[in-house]
Amino acid sequence: MRPDGRAKVGILISGRGSNMQSLVAASRAADAGYDVALVASDKPEAAGLAWAAEQGIATFALSPKGIGKPAYEAAIDQALRSAGVEVIALAGYMRLLSGDFVARWRGRIVNIHPSLLPLYKGLDTHARAIAAGDAKAGCSVHIVTEELDDGEVLGQAEVPILPGDDATALAARVLVEEHRLYPQVLTEFVRR
Repeated sequence: MRPDGRAKVGILISGRGSNMQSLVAASRAADAGYDVALVASDKPEAAGLAWAAEQGIATFALSPKGIGKPAYEAAIDQALRSAGVEVIALAGYMRLLSGDFVARWRGRIVNIHPSLLPLYKGLDTHARAIAAGDAKAGCSVHIVTEELDDGEVLGQAEVPILPGDDATALAARVLVEEHRLYPQVLTEFVRR
């Protein structure tokens, strides 16, 4: 934590980075608990990287193809540490982190997941909630552990599943809540 009380956050993305954009926007508020020090991606062509660079945020991109997971994660780790990152926020980062990486950052990695955990860990969460006949869906911010989508839940937001919903329609409503919830929970997390 810096003297101004704001933590330095590194955000990992794999795509357009809509949750990253909401985290960046919230970080600009006077009462934000964090600043975004780095946006990193496993996909050098990720649209979110270009957006972050346009905002004047440092970026790092490296494809793991051809170098292997240990070398890839070592490079990401070094980039985060070089930027002074204290907390990592996963925002649409579509790679599983190794147990070694998680252990190095234990208790300092958070993720946004599009379900009401512990329900529907992994992929296809919206389709699975609809298929199960659930009345509601939502999103969860949780601490990352070695187990997939299994760490302490820090906050959740719910949306109703409406008659006629498909996974795309439900995902769009949940995403609105993700953009609201994640910055709020991240600020609470870095201040605890």
